[in-house]
Amino acid sequence: MELAHGNPGPGGWGAILMFKDVKKEISGGKKETTNNIMEITAVLEALKILKRPCEVEVYSDSSYVINAFNNGWIYNWIKNRWKTSSKEPVKNKELWQELYDLTKIHNIKFIKVKGHSDNEFNNRCDELARSEIIKS
Repeated sequence: MELAHGNPGPGGWGAILMFKDVKKEISGGKKETTNNIMEITAVLEALKILKRPCEVEVYSDSSYVINAFNNGWIYNWIKNRWKTSSKEPVKNKELWQELYDLTKIHNIKFIKVKGHSDNEFNNRCDELARSEIIKS
């Protein structure tokens, strides 16, 4: 989950890593950022914690991140030398490249969840992100 107030403005992200009965919460933020940067960063930072190749299910309310992989946007961006279908440079290219590199290490399934609903983990990530905005 991610939030940015002002877009650009202060932003935060939160993630929960779960394996069996173990949960680890992580979060962070920036004073000047965008919601898209926070969306990518949440997934990126969670994956960077993994110490060895894993089977991973990424649950996110970010259509931006989920669709980039599930709809093949990122593969087209790479094929088109990091240009969008309208021939514009892909925004946040460095973050996308880093995230793409992690998908080559881990077997990742991207799953969309509805934001601001009754998903307890997504709601908790929202709380983590909000607390980071307050800090910045």
